[in-house]
Amino acid sequence: MRQIVLDTETTGLEVRQGHRLVEIACVEMVERRLTGRHYQTYLNPDRAIDEGARQVTGIEDEFLLDKPRFADVADEFLAFIAGAELIIHNAAFDIGFLDAELARLGAERGSIGDRCSVLDTLAMARERYPGQRNSLDALCKRLGVDNSRRDLHGGLIDAQLLADVYLAMTSGQVGLDLEFDAAAPQHAEVLLPATLQVRPRVLRASTDELLEHERRLDALDKSAGGQSVWRRLQ
Repeated sequence: MRQIVLDTETTGLEVRQGHRLVEIACVEMVERRLTGRHYQTYLNPDRAIDEGARQVTGIEDEFLLDKPRFADVADEFLAFIAGAELIIHNAAFDIGFLDAELARLGAERGSIGDRCSVLDTLAMARERYPGQRNSLDALCKRLGVDNSRRDLHGGLIDAQLLADVYLAMTSGQVGLDLEFDAAAPQHAEVLLPATLQVRPRVLRASTDELLEHERRLDALDKSAGGQSVWRRLQ
């Protein structure tokens, strides 16, 4: 199964207010293993970044002036994600911005949902950890994922962290390093069958319990209109 872990950065929080994408970042997994393939691009949004978004991402307006616009990279991006399951934290946010960018290119471009299925790790985390904080940072701390490099939000770093969080939340794939094939184990640990050190205690029915059992069988015989299966087996 091919999965793409995706994260975006934007000029602000509300797509309905005309905010735009400034970064798209994806990392690829196949059969729950990171392949090392990724897609990442910054985008010129043709508008200013809100101060709050700038403080979160560390991205300045001037840095984006010479970057491509979404229309310039749309085909390359869509080819990278085509047919995959997208793994996104708070998927409605990212999908909303991506679909808005596609809509600007014309109705014939359709939507992300036309090309991919989507798995929302925020919804998964809320179901698994109800009543707890389920931000990416909180999940990293809870699941033991090292996020010390995340001084600011960056799409590619966040996508890589989310891949580790997703694998840990779904019964953690071991060896998350991209060089997972570099050092194959030289030996395997052999687990011997367990042996009982204490003889198990055998409990036997008392006389009263045996009499009660016979009375119960008599009642079953009467209800069945003949000998019950338990009596036939005796």
